[in-house]
Amino acid sequence: MMRMWEERTKISENMERVKHKLIVMSGKGGVGKSTVAANLAVALGKERDVGVVDVDITGPDVPKILGVEDVKLLAGDDGIEPALSYHDVRVMSMAYFAQTQDQAVIWRGPLKMKAINQMLGDVHWGDLDYLVVDLPPGTSDEPLSIAQNIPDADGAIVVTTPQEVALLDVRKAISFARTLNMPIIGVIENMSGYTCPECGHRDDVFKRGGGEQAAKELGLNFLGHIPLEAEIVVSGDAGKPFVLSQPNSQAARAFAEIVERIAKIVEEDGSA
Repeated sequence: MMRMWEERTKISENMERVKHKLIVMSGKGGVGKSTVAANLAVALGKERDVGVVDVDITGPDVPKILGVEDVKLLAGDDGIEPALSYHDVRVMSMAYFAQTQDQAVIWRGPLKMKAINQMLGDVHWGDLDYLVVDLPPGTSDEPLSIAQNIPDADGAIVVTTPQEVALLDVRKAISFARTLNMPIIGVIENMSGYTCPECGHRDDVFKRGGGEQAAKELGLNFLGHIPLEAEIVVSGDAGKPFVLSQPNSQAARAFAEIVERIAKIVEEDGSA
């Protein structure tokens, strides 16, 4: 019990130095949540001090997307030093706890939570304007424990794709956040339509507008549509976020507007 109290105290003290905490979540995997989280951190980091913590236990992809997957972390007097990515965004991830890049993280609950608590409490985050938290998908024990360890988060950003099966899980994610009394900043609809770069023809591969409709029905902010583009995959594989590698693409322009909306809600309105 004493150990748990010490860990929570350490996390609380570390998080006090962070002005805004954004929880990026999804009701299911495969919707591009980590891509959104990584690009959000870099976009905010252009003018602010930002960190991103990747606690997606079974799919920690943020270091790969941000080009810091091979960084060897060091421990200093103030704690574990995070990796530094573009715009000096500070990065910590479950990926750094695996012995090799190909190793699966097959841990039982207590060991997972010990690693998560270390990332929140033992990492030298310093003074940050934003900490972006990439949650595991779903509403299981790990997302619950992480959310409870950051009780003063500014709110959740829910990522979905437009099709009905994904939207069913969005409603579960929103119910999860509301049960925890976590504010909801809004909903992002990812993979929202594809426009052929050669002929300009548009095809709604996964439909379009479902995320927007769900947000409207649930009384939430709709933050915007991110179109499906091959360059997003290419840039992620290359370790450079699409907001930097493809700044003039439709997806990057749409994402820039989404980031502005998020910053306005958090910084100017003061609540979600």
